[in-house]
Amino acid sequence: MQELWNAETVYRADLFKGKTALVSGGGSGIGRAVALLFARLGADVIICGRTDDKLQRVAAFAASKGARMLALATNVREHEQVEALYQRIDAEFGRLDYVVSSAGGQFPQAAIDFPPKGWTAVINNNLNGSWYMMQRAAQFWRAKQCGGSIVNVVVVVERGMPGVAHTVAARAGVIGVTRTVAVEWAPLGIRVNCVAPGLTATEGLSVYPPEAVREFPRANPMKRPGTAMEIAEACIYLSASSGSFITGEVLTVDGGGKLWGELWTAGRPDYFQV
Repeated sequence: MQELWNAETVYRADLFKGKTALVSGGGSGIGRAVALLFARLGADVIICGRTDDKLQRVAAFAASKGARMLALATNVREHEQVEALYQRIDAEFGRLDYVVSSAGGQFPQAAIDFPPKGWTAVINNNLNGSWYMMQRAAQFWRAKQCGGSIVNVVVVVERGMPGVAHTVAARAGVIGVTRTVAVEWAPLGIRVNCVAPGLTATEGLSVYPPEAVREFPRANPMKRPGTAMEIAEACIYLSASSGSFITGEVLTVDGGGKLWGELWTAGRPDYFQV
């Protein structure tokens, strides 16, 4: 976390002074990087996720740097828990300016072998959970008669992604609903966008088998993974005034991967070996 806190950023230190940001999936990976960057830039930050001890470690680190960060264990797949989350935010802060929905997860497997429970779990987490966060944020702002910004962290879906068809389906759904509600919610002053990371070096890569990891350098023409900080800065760009005339868009941050690379997340089948 210290490395994230010290990482160079193009944004000024008081960019979000007096503002409040909510980041789901804030206990690890991209979500943690986004939350810490919001905190570095002066925002009060709420992080949520399913694992309380991870969240508390991030919040304690931010507090040691003088930032205000509240950790609230929340399963975004459960609508009632999302409702309680927003009620707590209203009670503690009375405002909310930015939401970055980064919670998600998947397991690599050939789609033909997905068990029904596995498929449903990923869809519930990555699609339904993102929707509950988005809708409740919009309702919060409508009640307050103010606008806000939502950024959904998705995946690059244009070429598919063998091995994680469930998350591609879920994230494509998030992209579709983002484009739709960006129009519906524009009269409320609400902007809704997505950031689509390519291969990113976080602890999430540990779920992939060695034969897939060996191929990851081929995933983009830069021949390297992105960093959590690079994705976090993209989320900040869309959230801040730099993105004030952007809504309904997907910002792809993948080192050119969707133009070139292949990403076999469960390993390349013999049929496709060169």
